Amino acid sequence: MSEKWISFSLAHAHEFAVAALLGAGASPAMAASLARATVDADARSPAAVGFSHLVDYLESLVAGRINNKAEPRRTDPAAALIRVDADGGIAQLGFDHAFDDLTGKAKAFGIALFAQFNSYTSGELGGYVFRLAQQGLVGLAATNGPALIAGSGGTKPVYCTNPLAFAAPRKNGAPLLIDQSSSATAFATIREAAAHNEPIPAGWAVDATGQPTTDAREAMKGAMLAFGGARGANVALMVEVLAAGLSGANWSLDAPDFMSGDRTPGGGLTVIAIAPSLLDEDFEDRLDAQLARLSGGYGVHIPGVSKFDALNRARQHGIRLPSALVSRISAFASRRD
Repeated sequence: MSEKWISFSLAHAHEFAVAALLGAGASPAMAASLARATVDADARSPAAVGFSHLVDYLESLVAGRINNKAEPRRTDPAAALIRVDADGGIAQLGFDHAFDDLTGKAKAFGIALFAQFNSYTSGELGGYVFRLAQQGLVGLAATNGPALIAGSGGTKPVYCTNPLAFAAPRKNGAPLLIDQSSSATAFATIREAAAHNEPIPAGWAVDATGQPTTDAREAMKGAMLAFGGARGANVALMVEVLAAGLSGANWSLDAPDFMSGDRTPGGGLTVIAIAPSLLDEDFEDRLDAQLARLSGGYGVHIPGVSKFDALNRARQHGIRLPSALVSRISAFASRRD
């Protein structure tokens, strides 16, 4: 039996997400911020960081893992630094509150840094730097959460998937956008395989005894593996220091589970914004020419182009969501009745 899909315009999708979040107890400001991030993520790439991940947020709001009345508290320890305590809420709200000042500081000083702690997981990391690229800025972002992947030489979870995202503006067309985790695959991919009792490729995970496994259910009891072995694990460690070390957030080893219990993971998010035009006024032209040369003359895949094209299609034609997912999300909206 084929899966049924339901189409939404982006405006309708935003209203749908807001209704569900309000039903789960989110404040209006939190609902608006997370709905925008969810719709944008699904429009760029219908994957686990869009509406399917919204379910995790909804369940966590009901369970108390997200402080539904959170009010981000900000301090500026230096002229080009912004530090935010997310107050146990969502990462997107604290970033939204500081976004205009972050971009303004970067354009004034050439570089600015946003560091946030005490939040739920950050969602689609690429969305943070994509917004900076739309403002003519180069962005670099790092985030962490509960431990899921093993470190170099180890078999126990010590880091989250610890993604790193980078974006840069170009004169014509899509910004360069790179968003990738330190793990061999996304956690959601293994979780979905476990839910459907499907095998996973070798090299993705180990079981609870530290032995390699292709059984997704056993992988959920063990640890994910970093991409490229020790090199990927070292990237995860660098991200850990950037995301949790600089912000004062929980180390992944100390972060509560984002799927169970009633405590926030207390994760960290660090975003660096750079004004390239202050270093080279022709930056966007030169990057555009270089990416065109790499793509046209050397067959290089340029990250971000497909997501940018998908976003433009979604603006015209909307997005589609599985009917089963729509039903799960709708159940939260009905809690307001």
